[in-house]
Amino acid sequence: MADLSVNIGELQMKNPVMTASGTFGYGEEFADFIDIARIGGIIVKGTTLHKREGNPYPRMAETPSGMLNAVGLQNKGVHYFVEHIYPRIKDIQTNMIVNVSGSAIEDYVETASIINELVNIPAIELNISCPNVKQGGMAFGVTAKGAEEVVKAVRDVYKKTLIVKLSPNVTDITEIARAAENGGADSVSLINTLLGMAIDAEKRRPLLSTVTGGMSGAAVKPIALRMVWQVAKAVKIPVIGLGGIMNWRDAVEFLLAGASAIQIGTANFIDPAITIKVAEGINDYLDRHGFKSVKEIIGALEV
Repeated sequence: MADLSVNIGELQMKNPVMTASGTFGYGEEFADFIDIARIGGIIVKGTTLHKREGNPYPRMAETPSGMLNAVGLQNKGVHYFVEHIYPRIKDIQTNMIVNVSGSAIEDYVETASIINELVNIPAIELNISCPNVKQGGMAFGVTAKGAEEVVKAVRDVYKKTLIVKLSPNVTDITEIARAAENGGADSVSLINTLLGMAIDAEKRRPLLSTVTGGMSGAAVKPIALRMVWQVAKAVKIPVIGLGGIMNWRDAVEFLLAGASAIQIGTANFIDPAITIKVAEGINDYLDRHGFKSVKEIIGALEV
């Protein structure tokens, strides 16, 4: 077997396969299907300071080679997570990472500082695609200034590995990535979902209650791959690639483009064992091509 281990800042992972937030619950939901400890890292569903009910139904819709979602960060808040979820997942033998969301910088800071005290949570992923209520709903992550400001504020209180998840709904993704790096991010993950919509022609109504939602799945892969390649060349910190990864071949493409690790999202809904299959597929690829370590193919695209 090849050496599949990778590092994201101080975060040590047994392999480069992670799960994308919102597609894998808290990990325990998949324990009947696979040995979840074999996954390099599990990013649990988005967690906010206060309880959120999420958006009204319908909030998911299938699209060609993908899906739209407008769940709206439904969760019971960080204090519930600490009291009820953390005790159940803290002993899972892999990196359990919390995705942190908020509507104001103060929300991010307080949530991150609470999670900072949890011994068995070695990292957070900061979702800066959230609407900033103080700026009329504009997402933190669509301007370099907004991105750097929220990352820096969280960096001041969060002492472990800080991953920042980038929105693709911007003009220049590299500018936002550099802003996150300047703010103190240890890594950036990209892409979050693309803004899309779907319409029921017969009813003349949108399929989602919110009209628009986040698009994910195989259809977004070429865009995600391009952005990961651009960002990997623009920053010095590790890049985590995601967006339309449906099999091991997709994962290898992201690694070649410069990603140090990858996340699998929508594919978990199709095959609950896909994470393990992808890790095994990466290993087989390395063996077939004579590579001793996965690190040998990170950024090895020949252009």
